Amino acid sequence: MTVTVTVDEAVGGSVDERARELAVRRVPFVHARVVRAQAPASARAGDEAIVHGDGTIDGFVGGVCAEGSVRTAALGVLRDGGPLLLRVLPEGEQDFPEAPGAQVVVNTCLSGGALEIFLEPVLPPPLVEVVGRTPVAEAVVALAGVLGWAVSRTLPGGSLPDGTAAVVVAGHGRDENASIRAALDAGVDRIALVASRRRGAAVLDELGLDEGEKARISTPAGLDIGARTAPEVALSILAELIETVRARPAVTVPGGPSALPAEAKDPVCGMTVTVMPDTPRLTVGGADVWFCCAHCRDTYAAQHAEGQVV
Repeated sequence: MTVTVTVDEAVGGSVDERARELAVRRVPFVHARVVRAQAPASARAGDEAIVHGDGTIDGFVGGVCAEGSVRTAALGVLRDGGPLLLRVLPEGEQDFPEAPGAQVVVNTCLSGGALEIFLEPVLPPPLVEVVGRTPVAEAVVALAGVLGWAVSRTLPGGSLPDGTAAVVVAGHGRDENASIRAALDAGVDRIALVASRRRGAAVLDELGLDEGEKARISTPAGLDIGARTAPEVALSILAELIETVRARPAVTVPGGPSALPAEAKDPVCGMTVTVMPDTPRLTVGGADVWFCCAHCRDTYAAQHAEGQVV
């Protein structure tokens, strides 16, 4: 039997497989899906793509001009952590009504037809390392699952997974020093040590920590809610960690915010352009000028004869 696979099915399958792979590796990305397309736009409803943190795109959501708008908006979504409905309109079209969670981009180089593209950030859940097999440790693991968080139990002896948001040391005297030291060396900025105030202070003194390192350790662990049972203590610990995690940026892109591609304004059409290796540009008077497409670049070059096309 011969099975025929269309181009659309092949592209969709590859996007789904790539998304699953990235999710397993805890790599943040944006899933872009065309939800409405007006002829003669090249994209169709249902077309989809993955936008990576470096601006590269797997899949198809329109021609070069529409793709540029999607890339720029998706990187903003990745920074902010919330979904966005992107409306891409050709020049001269009547704007869609503005609404929360929606953005309108008037794309002067679009060949025609309006697009609506839903951009959804796919972010790895917070990852918490739990040290110990005590009732408190097991309660932390159980409640973390209810929150949708990921749990690791690598320490002691192993290296922490990348992106570990916090470490809970609940061994009640077992493996504490080595685990705390490993978490500090790995750069984890919130370590919860389950201990009494007196014993916790003694552990920190024994480790010989500086003030900066001590500031990263919470002991007694958790918010003071009058907890008595192991589940209540675990709840207080996770409440404290939620407060810490939510105070951070919505997503941490490998390399930090500076690793995201730079943006520039196309001087011809006014579009915000994400600077990629293949982004059209001119060098004018020793300075780089970036453009959304070759047409805008050539228009600018014709107006500035001294510009050297690169």
